[in-house]
Amino acid sequence: MTGPARSRSDAQYGLLTSIANDVGVSLATVSKVVHRRRDVSEATRARIEALLAERGYVRRWESGTRRPRQILAVFRDLAGPYTLEVVRGIVESATESGVHTTVGTTSRRSIAQWLQKSVELDAAGVVIVISALAEQEQRRIREQRLPVVLVDPLNAPSADIPSIGVTNWHGATTAVQHLIDLGHRRIGMLAGRSSSPAGSARLHGYRAALAEVGIPYDPALVRSTDFDYREALRAARGVLDRRDRPTALFAASDVQALGVLEAARRLGIAVPRDLSVVSFDDTLVAAMASPPLSAVRQPFRELGQEATRVLLRVADGTPPATTRRELATELIVRVSTAPPATVGHGSS
Repeated sequence: MTGPARSRSDAQYGLLTSIANDVGVSLATVSKVVHRRRDVSEATRARIEALLAERGYVRRWESGTRRPRQILAVFRDLAGPYTLEVVRGIVESATESGVHTTVGTTSRRSIAQWLQKSVELDAAGVVIVISALAEQEQRRIREQRLPVVLVDPLNAPSADIPSIGVTNWHGATTAVQHLIDLGHRRIGMLAGRSSSPAGSARLHGYRAALAEVGIPYDPALVRSTDFDYREALRAARGVLDRRDRPTALFAASDVQALGVLEAARRLGIAVPRDLSVVSFDDTLVAAMASPPLSAVRQPFRELGQEATRVLLRVADGTPPATTRRELATELIVRVSTAPPATVGHGSS
């Protein structure tokens, strides 16, 4: 934003800040009145509306130069295929609702700064994707009732902050059951960090599927990494470069599965002849991998749609029916999985 547009924005922000100070409320409360939300007392609303009228404030959508409603979509980074898929889902869904999306990351601006930015921009709210919320940030969201929806948070949020995810546990059990049905009994896993609710649920699903058929859990076959290619490559080599290597590996993300494929290639292990690989996500790279990956598909577009829908409803003062929503996953079978070459293969 430059020139006159930025000057108008700064002037509007200064006016709203001045009104907040005069009434003795937060800037977020003034923003709620501007957006005609219902979760402000009638007395406070009346005082703020009177000052808005007195000082000539014109709501953007009521002015001659109407501007679209806006939401912010904040990511840890925009580097991985998962992130790009979710960005597309949010932006497409918001566009269909006539809402403009500003996309940003926490690499240059903290979540606290993005929350403040949403107030300054009069945004309807913020979708925060794969990020960890500090306690003070969660407290601010609760106390100021900022419209925020989380997608796959890296730490468990407060129970009253809406979050959207998928059936991570069930998806993981489905993936491992697929390998068991093919005849595999020595199955390893590249898991996510245990501090991540999604990563933890996928690990628990893996263990539950093994326990269901009486296969003992072997911690030597499990490595926890970030959803990161280089970390996964190193971890996969550690699991595969051993005499009693597994005949199959379940990776908690497509990016980790790509690390498994590269580790197998460097070690001369053919996929799927010598090693079956199944991943979680089914982003675009899963079908383009060599060989194409069997994968648990996340409904990325639906994640974006649901996050946008819940956020706009919260912004309008309507609380969600539940603060935690999980969308169904689906196993997509491709050519990276096959029956083990021989019974007991990989144990010699």
